[in-house]
Amino acid sequence: MADMGAFRDAVTAWAAGGPGGSGDMGDTGGPDGTARELAARLGVRTAVLLEGPSDVAAVEALAARRGRDLAAEGVCVLPMGGAMSVGRFAGLLGPSGLGLRLTGLCDEAERPYYARGWERAGAAQAGIFVCAADLEDELIRALGAPRVEELVRAEGDLRPLQTFLRQPAQQGRPAQQQLRRFFGTKKGRKIQYGHVLVGALDPDRVPAPLDGLLAAL
Repeated sequence: MADMGAFRDAVTAWAAGGPGGSGDMGDTGGPDGTARELAARLGVRTAVLLEGPSDVAAVEALAARRGRDLAAEGVCVLPMGGAMSVGRFAGLLGPSGLGLRLTGLCDEAERPYYARGWERAGAAQAGIFVCAADLEDELIRALGAPRVEELVRAEGDLRPLQTFLRQPAQQGRPAQQQLRRFFGTKKGRKIQYGHVLVGALDPDRVPAPLDGLLAAL
């Protein structure tokens, strides 16, 4: 049975011009057949465009904490492999493509890419939620560095963190910046801590961009 993961895979292949879609609108003027068929079958109504899988982990973790099943609600949370792909995905999925409502979460530095992508797709700019540096930074600030260090210890990563902190480049840097950098030093660690940090948040301490995104879905 097709699920939201199949739709996400079809869209990713379509955006890449791989099997399941050339990336063109085709002779009929319609979007890629596989993605269109799955969108109709699954009742997809909203696409959440995120830069990468760690953002997906955080969004899905918060949704689960709030008792929400986004896929069942017709919401596809989709990692694009970088903010520079947003114009492509927005065009395929938004009003000018599949006709889905667009929302997204991005870093402040990537806001222009999202704004241009939304504009070209004919989507409402209100659907873009912006983090000051990135989502990891927002989560670390919300929890505080001492609490994040406790979570790192609980995850069994204290020794790697201590080794990392001894590097000359980390000397004198604020703890928040050190932790943010540490999460990016091993493949999969940002995804792991996307779940962990969100799971540790007090309900009234959810970062505003993440909270706003979930509230808008």
